[in-house]
Amino acid sequence: MPDIAPDLGHGRARRTPGQRHEDDPYAQERDETPIARLDRNWSELLQELRVTQTGIQILSGFLLILPFQPLFPREVPELVAVYLLALLFGTLATGLMVAPVTAHRLLFRHRVKDRLVTFGDRAAKTGLFCLAMTMGLVVTLVVGTVVSLPAGRVAGFLALVALMVLWMAVPIVIRRRYGRDRLDS
Repeated sequence: MPDIAPDLGHGRARRTPGQRHEDDPYAQERDETPIARLDRNWSELLQELRVTQTGIQILSGFLLILPFQPLFPREVPELVAVYLLALLFGTLATGLMVAPVTAHRLLFRHRVKDRLVTFGDRAAKTGLFCLAMTMGLVVTLVVGTVVSLPAGRVAGFLALVALMVLWMAVPIVIRRRYGRDRLDS
């Protein structure tokens, strides 16, 4: 039997004193209500977004001024295509990482924080994927311009693989090794 009543349609769940989340192994130590848990999850998400937003904005600024530089490889169609893809993924990454904050402002006091946290989590994960793609493409562009196109392809691919290992594979291994029931959610 669940420890909280289902969503009442307003993002609220009832909890009686002493009840805790069954799926949170730290609930006893935290002794937090479902609402407090949502607040904590939202705060943690905002901290993660703050870390990534500055880097994404700097990278996007770099991409926006790049075609106006004299050494921009206009005569190499493949590098122009790589640039345009990098610009597209960088713009998507920026939009996705800012979306939770915008949604929060629009949904403030509407009692839908549970949905907001879920949306923010999904937007951040998708934004990080777009950021990894942007970084791989930027490495391809820079190395392809400075060294050679084949070297750029290899460097971009290796950068993307490294980011996928660090950002996806390592967390998945940790989750599988220690089990979902031992992780803080």
